[in-house]
Order: sequence, then C-alpha cells, then structure tokens
Amino acid sequence: MPTPSYLHPLPEHIELTTLRPQHFTFPFHYTPHPLCMEAARQVRDYLHSQPLLWAGAQEGKMFGVLIVETDEATHSIGFIAAYSAQLAGTYAWPWFVPPIVDILRPDCHFPKEEACIARLTERIDALEHQGNLPFLRQRLQEQTKHATARIARERLLLAEKKRERDERRKGATTEKGLLELQPLLTAESQRQKADYRRLTRMLNAEIQQTKEEILAIEQQISGLKAERQHRSIELQRWIFAQYRILNAQHHSRPLTDFFDGLPPSGAGECCAPKLLQCAYANGWKPLCMAEFWMGPSPADEWRKEGRFYPACRSKCRPILAHMLQGLDVEPNPVLQRNLAMARHLKTVYSDADIVVVNKPSGMLSVPGNDEVPSVKEEVARRFPEMSGPLIVQRLDMDTSGLMVLAKNIMAYRNLQRQFEQHAVRKRYEAIVEGHIEGEGCISLPLCPNPDDRPLQMVSAAFGKEATTRYRVVDFESRETTRLHLWPITGRTHQLRVHCAHPSGLNCPIVGDALYGTPAARLLLHAAEITFLHPRDGRKMHFCATPDF
Repeated sequence: MPTPSYLHPLPEHIELTTLRPQHFTFPFHYTPHPLCMEAARQVRDYLHSQPLLWAGAQEGKMFGVLIVETDEATHSIGFIAAYSAQLAGTYAWPWFVPPIVDILRPDCHFPKEEACIARLTERIDALEHQGNLPFLRQRLQEQTKHATARIARERLLLAEKKRERDERRKGATTEKGLLELQPLLTAESQRQKADYRRLTRMLNAEIQQTKEEILAIEQQISGLKAERQHRSIELQRWIFAQYRILNAQHHSRPLTDFFDGLPPSGAGECCAPKLLQCAYANGWKPLCMAEFWMGPSPADEWRKEGRFYPACRSKCRPILAHMLQGLDVEPNPVLQRNLAMARHLKTVYSDADIVVVNKPSGMLSVPGNDEVPSVKEEVARRFPEMSGPLIVQRLDMDTSGLMVLAKNIMAYRNLQRQFEQHAVRKRYEAIVEGHIEGEGCISLPLCPNPDDRPLQMVSAAFGKEATTRYRVVDFESRETTRLHLWPITGRTHQLRVHCAHPSGLNCPIVGDALYGTPAARLLLHAAEITFLHPRDGRKMHFCATPDF
C-alpha cells in the first residue's frame, strides 16, 4: 500500500535519540514534545518552499502536528500535519491531512447550495442599494418634509383668515349689517377648511403611496432574507450531518452528539480533530500532538508567530473528549496541581466579618467544572461557624495573591459596593516577556470570545471599558521585565490581555498559557489590597510579596 502524501518521516538521528512520550498529550495544557517541535519545524520549512501556501499562512493560521506510530511491529513513526479551516482558499492540500469533510469538492452539495445563498445575497443587496428603494426612501423623506412645511403654512393662513373675519365682524356697524355679513363669512370659512382638508388628504395620499411602494420592496427583501436564513441553517445542518467522529476504540459518533443544539461554526475544522481523525482512519497510533501559530495575530485575539497553543475549548473540548477515548492520555496538569493547592492557601487576616487569604497560583477562586478544591470551599472548611464565605472578588486560577471574602451578608454587601464604586485599591506584580520601560496607562475594551471561552477579546463594538496603569520596577533579564499593575476596572483577564495584546504592552505575562507561552506557573500576583472594614469603616491594608 503506497504511503499517503501527508505522512512524513522524521530525521533518523532525532527518531533514534529522542525518547518517545509515555502518554499522549493532554491537549488543553501541555509542553510540546521535542518530536512535535521537530515536526513543526518541518512544516514551517515546507510552507517557506510553497509561495502560495506561505502567503496563506502569513494571513494568520493555526497549524498542528501529530506524531504517529505507523507500524506496531517495527515501531516505525512519522508525523502528519494539519491547518485549521482553509489554507489559500481550500480545505485539502496533499501535503496536509484531508479535512474530516471536504465541503468544497465540486460534486458536493455545499458549493451548489452556497451559490444559491450567494445569489440570494446579491438579490437582497440589489434591492437594498441598487434598485428603487434608496430613491423611494429619499422621496418619502422629501415628501414628508414638504407636506409638513405646506400644512404648517396652510394652518398659519387659516389662522390669518380667521383673524380677518373676526375683524370684519367687529367692523359691522349695525345688527342688520352683521346678519347680512355672517353667512358670507361662514361660507368663506367652510370653503377654506375644505380646501385645507383636501390638501392634507392629497399630501398624505402621496406619502402613503410611497410608503406602500417601500413596504412592498421591504417585504420582498424580508422574504429573501428569511429564505437565505433557512437555507443557511439547513446547509449548516447538512454539513454537520456529514461528520462522523472516530476515537481510538474505533467508535464513530456524529458531530451533533457533542453539542446542545447546532455545533458552533467551524466545529471539526480545527487541527486536533483533523489530525486524530486521520490517524484513526489509517490505523496509526497517536503518540503526541502540538498546535502552533503562523503569521500575524488576529485583530481581536493575540497569537505569536511560532508559539505553541492549547486546543480551543469551545469547539474542540467536547469533540476531543470522545476522540481521546482509548488513548493513554497524560493527566491534566492543572487538575493534578489543583489537588495539592488547598494546603498552600494562607489565612492572612480573619475577624467576625471578613477573611483575607493569600491564594496560591493554580487554585480556583470558586468551584468549577472539575472536582478540585477552591478558595471558597477551603475557607468554608476552615471557618465552619460563619454564614459565608461570600465571594466579592475573584482571581484567575493561575494568579496568586490576596483575596478578601465576606463572612456574612452585611460584609458582602458593603464590600461589593466598595468594589462597584472602585473604592478598593489593588496592586499586582507581574513579570512579562520582553523589554519595556517607564510607566503608562492601557485602555482596551474587553468582552468574552464567543468562539473560544474562557478567552477574552478586544472589541470596540462589544467590549466594556477596561483600564490599567502600569510602571516598570526592574529588569529581570534581557528578556523579561518586572511590572507593577493597578487595574482601574475589574474585567475578566484584564491584566493578562492588556499585557499580551499588540495594542497593549505586546508583552505577555510569563507563563500565561492562554495569551502567551505556558510555563510552570503564571507570574502574576495580587500583591496589595486596600479597603474599608465593612463594620466600622477603618482602613484595611494588606501586602503579600510574590514568590517569584
């Protein structure tokens, strides 16, 4: 059987001298294996040799490599590579693994239906921007303006005529003269009012006719948009119905099994599912895997050229939970670390109303999806007599440092109000990658990334204001800088994003697995907190020196 074009050898000296991994990669938190790093190097070299693909990669693209054992008897190994979604306009390049479903095949239902949807979009655009609708809307605006002004003038004229008639009545010198004049004035008034009503009806009829013409076109547009939406949803359903996802036990399940409702757009097109699907389909044993970024960072995210990243959680986590069944996967390092964290939680201060703790890096603030200890649970265990603890602030799991918790509802409400009014002062300490100088202020609006939670993204359209002051305090080395950070607002991942984003410091915090490069821990520490005691208002100030 010929070797597939997407299976590639590793250099013999590397294959012979590099120890193979004992367990398969935990895809959401890992250090890339040397075999994966060599495979990634070969992918980059290949892309350099292909101008079209290199140009596509330089638009920004995630790539992945999977080391596979191709022959159990001889323990022969090689690697396969993938890219997310499309590269240079196609899902299928022979050097890379094929997509799980190639919806761009000429004989496929997708291109034909997509063309129908594109024609609907063209018709909608023509009706909205190129047909009579813009002219009619402009005419309606002018008609309305003209009618309003004309009716206003006619009302003034009616009022003036009425004043003239009143003066004429007053000018009648005799009762007989007034009686003779009155029918003439009444007839004149009725005639003018009738003329006004006819004018109003005429102007309103012109406006109504234009409105009806506009409504007819808008209803046509609405019908086309409804048809387009229906076709798009049905096409998406059809696409997802084509996916049958394999695992190491050779069990196949439809993609729709892994999500509530329709899967998110692009599910199944990321590197990890494509690589594992290819390995299983060929009967190869996956040994280790890694994903890395090529090209500039997207505008609303941050990726560094050549850096390795975990698999995305929103689209890949449900799929990989199935695909990894039957593989000997290494333990989740975060989960293992968390299990040992509770004993390292230090109580800094406690009274009848509050408790202040120094949280270690790697410990959750509140209970999460995994059965691991959290600050809230551990404080409750240590102080069983209190009605709380009630969380008024959170630190990211990977962030260490000071947290204040309320022991009762009075303290909770008071502290919560202080946080809402920005009366609580916090200082963080961090070591970032790169060399920066001086001090300044970062303001980037943040919101959750809907396609890759829990990551946050910078978005002028949907983000909320987020502001951070910073000051350089030391240079740890030529490659790193120590900072003090003061968050003015309190958005999720604010400090991490403001440090990492190209429009911020463009220097990720050392050890940031989400926005930078994973390491033993995230070098971010909540070093100071100042607030007023919720019962008597005295100033409370606490400091905790980081251990880095």
